[in-house]
Amino acid sequence: MSQSHASRRTVLATLVAAAAGGPLLTGLAATPAAAAGGDTYTSNSDLYTKAVEGQDFARRFKRHEAFDNDKATTPLPRLTSVLAIHGGGIEMGTSELCLGIAGYRPDTLAPVTAGAPVHDYWMLEGMRTSNNGELHVTASHCDDPVARSMAASSANVLSLHGCTAAQAGAPSGRPEAVVVGGLNTRFRQLLSTKLSDAGFQVLKGDPDDINGDLPENICNRTLTGEGGGQLEITTELRQSLFGNFSGASNRAATTNADFWKFTNACRDAIAAMETEQRARKSLFVY
Repeated sequence: MSQSHASRRTVLATLVAAAAGGPLLTGLAATPAAAAGGDTYTSNSDLYTKAVEGQDFARRFKRHEAFDNDKATTPLPRLTSVLAIHGGGIEMGTSELCLGIAGYRPDTLAPVTAGAPVHDYWMLEGMRTSNNGELHVTASHCDDPVARSMAASSANVLSLHGCTAAQAGAPSGRPEAVVVGGLNTRFRQLLSTKLSDAGFQVLKGDPDDINGDLPENICNRTLTGEGGGQLEITTELRQSLFGNFSGASNRAATTNADFWKFTNACRDAIAAMETEQRARKSLFVY
């Protein structure tokens, strides 16, 4: 999930208000010095100093090359980054969805469709055989320098999370659902519409819980200051997107038709958002 338990808003508000020091890459508050409710680590930086990379967790990302040698014009920045900050065994299925939405096959990392748009992506993945939940760092405390810089240089950030059906408020008998959140109202509208049109149950989340509405949330630390988008996907929906949900290699190799329906709906929302943004070039005068 993007944040921890029901009391997280009170905890975060208190911590952010008490935080001291300068911001990292954006004008937002510095990462608080205490873990959010239920988290073991106060931040990614704290996690990196206490857990073992390559054993407990892994970081994977791709930033696409940008080159400009034209003295008369400056191209628009890359517009969208996709994040799975609780990937691997932490919130299973989010790594694979992150890669698919970015335009890459989760099993081979090859582009899904030659010539189709691809997006920058960043993932932190739990690698343990058990207790991966201990590696969870709430989205407002994500201070990885690459993740922060990618968000700060992107007009759009789409951050993927996992939740339970109860946390999503899914109705009894239909636990497969996604909560669309984040501070960018237009991006939320597009994501909700495209996912609903693709046949997925879209719910409005509790704003105090999983709606991604904190400005400090990594998904909202965007270039334009308009915030980004966040998807909280129930366990049952994530399970339904794979032939074998157990183990990263199994998930990556068994994506099914619904997986691609879900990722394509997200990609359609991103494409529509980017089209509107390119029409408003004034957003990117720098």
